[in-house]
Amino acid sequence: MSTRKEQFINGEYYHIFNRGNNKRIIFADNQDFARFFQSMVEFNSIEPIGSIFENSFKKDLLGCLASKSSKLTDFTCYCLNPNHFHFTLKQLTDGGIKKFMHRIGTGYSKYFNNKYDCNGSLFQGKFKAIRVDSNEYFLHLSAYINLNNRVHQLGRLASKSSWDEYVLGRGGFCEKNIILSQFNNSEEYKKFAEDSIEISKERKDIEKLFLE
Repeated sequence: MSTRKEQFINGEYYHIFNRGNNKRIIFADNQDFARFFQSMVEFNSIEPIGSIFENSFKKDLLGCLASKSSKLTDFTCYCLNPNHFHFTLKQLTDGGIKKFMHRIGTGYSKYFNNKYDCNGSLFQGKFKAIRVDSNEYFLHLSAYINLNNRVHQLGRLASKSSWDEYVLGRGGFCEKNIILSQFNNSEEYKKFAEDSIEISKERKDIEKLFLE
């Protein structure tokens, strides 16, 4: 049996990503994006969550998150694209990332296969993980994830990310301060992120820095 190369350490940050099996679509419409985001919120809890279907009737999803006594991970940023996703996660408790990713992979696969009458693996094997080992990498990774729709030349409607949280202050899902505190304001971060993405477009090998 194969084992995961990356060993997750509490308090450390990791780039987590995966794609659809054989690059298949994993988010076909807005309902799929919403369901996966709901899974990101509700599965990120040490306590049992019960039924996501029943929880979907709750009026304040992020309020539900805030009321939980303990989380498995902290999100720094995320993006959801039609056939893949990226997270930056900080592990908060032993085994937190593995437990969270197992829950979200299993739960969303069941939802997707039921909805589209599919069988087999939705995702391309185990999720991938790279430890964030420098602040420079951390900052550029945040830009890469927040603006991943531009990296892949996707329209805004074809993806969902934490970009608006960073530049417009919309929503409170991500723990952004560790990134934004290094800039004078959100406009300065916006310029940094956009410049970083322009550099990545010029360098054809840049994605290897994030996906190897």
